[in-house]
Amino acid sequence: MSDLINSVSTTTDTGTTLTLFTTIEALIIALIFGLVISLTYIATHKNNHQQSFAVTLTMLPVILTVIIMFVGSNVARAFSLAGTLSIIRFRSAPGDPEDIGYIFFDIAAGLACGVGLFGYGALFVAVLCLFMIVISKINFAKPKTTAKHLKITIPENLDYEGVFDEILKKYTSDFSLTKVRTTDLGSLYELTYSVNMLKNANEKEFIDELRCRNGNLNIILSLAVNEIYGK
Repeated sequence: MSDLINSVSTTTDTGTTLTLFTTIEALIIALIFGLVISLTYIATHKNNHQQSFAVTLTMLPVILTVIIMFVGSNVARAFSLAGTLSIIRFRSAPGDPEDIGYIFFDIAAGLACGVGLFGYGALFVAVLCLFMIVISKINFAKPKTTAKHLKITIPENLDYEGVFDEILKKYTSDFSLTKVRTTDLGSLYELTYSVNMLKNANEKEFIDELRCRNGNLNIILSLAVNEIYGK
């Protein structure tokens, strides 16, 4: 076994000797870091986590570890890697800022494993995972109101100036009309409001009262974050 390990050993440009044992050790620790980070993501997102993203969080530290170990301080390899990655185009819509933060979390954990700083990496992962769980439990920075977008379709003969203000004041803490556009060849208007719903507001009653004013035409109430991040 020792002969096998010695036969696949190599020395990096930084003077660090890589053997089969050290490589496997780094990959296993990177996988553990990825699993811990992924489980933290699942725990802090409860029932709205994405399976594909959780699996990706498990993979990234291992991938980064391999890249760092292979590249080392070799400038030619680093430029070759940059050229390879430059042809990759990410076509997905921008993600939630917290999800992007988890990706950088994974990258840092992978870098720690790649350079052999396992102890510091473990400390970093443990502290940040604990921190994420704590702020999730205490609902840190959670707003008292819920920001939403409200779209109301009205007939062209209805004067929309102030027609819904009474209802909006009843169910929201503040609101503003952000956009007005015509639809159906000008026979209908679509009003878009930015609203902050009151904490205990009944959304069904809110929509029912709006329907009585707009002639039972389309009404859409959606989370503002869904439109910002394309969800």
